[in-house]
Amino acid sequence: MEAQLKHYSDKLAFEIDAWDLKVALERGEKLVVIDARSPAAFAAGHIPGAINLPHRQMDGETTAGLDKSSTVVTYCDGIGCNASTKGALNMTKLGFKVKELMGGLDWWKRDGHPTSEDPSSASSAAACGCD
Repeated sequence: MEAQLKHYSDKLAFEIDAWDLKVALERGEKLVVIDARSPAAFAAGHIPGAINLPHRQMDGETTAGLDKSSTVVTYCDGIGCNASTKGALNMTKLGFKVKELMGGLDWWKRDGHPTSEDPSSASSAAACGCD
């Protein structure tokens, strides 16, 4: 039973779902939402208020302006993409408290939450850039 308690507590400590993220954002919790996909994928659609920081570019310099007292939430396209996991690992190594968005942008949209798009983006089918 102790192992199960630890397992489920750890999951909740390290993951967040779309509903809980929406509620946390509405409450004004200290969050930095990071879209870990490519700039083209970000421009095609992203969670409002998210910043684009592709996982391959996460380092001390690119994250210097981020508040380490905030919880970072990383996301990507969804379960078929692992940019959010790579981003969560990178941000954790850089000393941030991190949660990964379960199901990514796909589950965010499936739950009916809004997205922001760059009207000048060429394609809504941009490669996620998670490799």
